[in-house]
Amino acid sequence: MNRGRRHAVAASGVAVTALLVTAGCSPGDAGGAGGDTAPSADAEAGSAAAAVDGLAVKGRAPRTGYDRDRFGSAWADTDSNSCGTRDDILRRDLDDVRFRDGDCEVVSGVLPDDPYTGKELRFTKGRSTVDIDHLVALSDAWQKGASQWDPSKRIALANDPLNLLAVEAGANRTKGDADAATWLPPNKAYRCEYVAGQVAVKRKYELWVTPAERDAMRRVLSGCPDQPLPAGDAPTKAPERFTAD
Repeated sequence: MNRGRRHAVAASGVAVTALLVTAGCSPGDAGGAGGDTAPSADAEAGSAAAAVDGLAVKGRAPRTGYDRDRFGSAWADTDSNSCGTRDDILRRDLDDVRFRDGDCEVVSGVLPDDPYTGKELRFTKGRSTVDIDHLVALSDAWQKGASQWDPSKRIALANDPLNLLAVEAGANRTKGDADAATWLPPNKAYRCEYVAGQVAVKRKYELWVTPAERDAMRRVLSGCPDQPLPAGDAPTKAPERFTAD
């Protein structure tokens, strides 16, 4: 059964309430640096469009010192449910999920409506076309505040369901560590939800945006001023048993 859009979400751990919001969303095109874009007068309180203007705006800091290990071991079980974060997200986002043993290690499933391309994709462990993407790339986060954090906050960001999404591998790798100013999903119907998810993560973790990034976010969300801002209740600090370089 297609359980619909469960990707940029209001999360409780990895239990997620779907936001069926892309219908009627008319996202803008990818933004470049461009000029300043004024906030939409139509933005509703509690919307992603309104939240953009609460984000701090600064220049991008150097990437110096960035390493994936600074965000802890990949897919750490920070919610203590005895399953790695990658399997948690696959279980959340795929249909027809099959497990190796029990209900933890996902070995196959179907992504019925890939948010980045709109395609239906089949996941098979070890030879898959599906990746788990960080909506806000860890390198981008590093350059916009995370380099100054305690390691436990970086580990939390890397494993927060609010910041994670099962997507088509090729699109994810094309995105790399781009922000909204330089990359948006080819699937235009998903852009409102995608940008709203990035705004939610940056707001929750107090990451800043560049002027070009803020303007790109505004442009997309001007077409969907009532797009809800996703919320997630995962802690912003990982349990003490987790460490990072």
